[in-house]
Amino acid sequence: MAYKVTKTEEEWKKELSPEAYRVLRQAGTERPFVGEYTNTEDKGTYHCGACDFELFASEQKYHSGCGWPSFWTELESANIEKKSDPSLGMKRVELLCSNCGSHLGHVFNDGPPPTGQRYCINSISLKFKKAE
Repeated sequence: MAYKVTKTEEEWKKELSPEAYRVLRQAGTERPFVGEYTNTEDKGTYHCGACDFELFASEQKYHSGCGWPSFWTELESANIEKKSDPSLGMKRVELLCSNCGSHLGHVFNDGPPPTGQRYCINSISLKFKKAE
């Protein structure tokens, strides 16, 4: 997929913290229950932690108990890229920012209505912008 934001890995390394680089650019996972946005309930929007692209609205967030921020859908304009991820001996669907290709997390089919989906997202893959 061609992304609007394209940078070399060296440029990403300069812009992101080592942990953010590991998660966003190397498809890592942060530890559960430690992320900044796991329990956030403020109103606003969640953006890509690498390129600031709008991904989720706070109204789409819910507490799944999984240890990471969870959303039942994405903003229609986000058009998050979904990719098969057979790593760790599991069949999962990886979520990538459609603007820069950064790793966000995974989507599972155990979420609430109306979608039945759980977008399980690393906090470090997000930036939150509080509504004014």
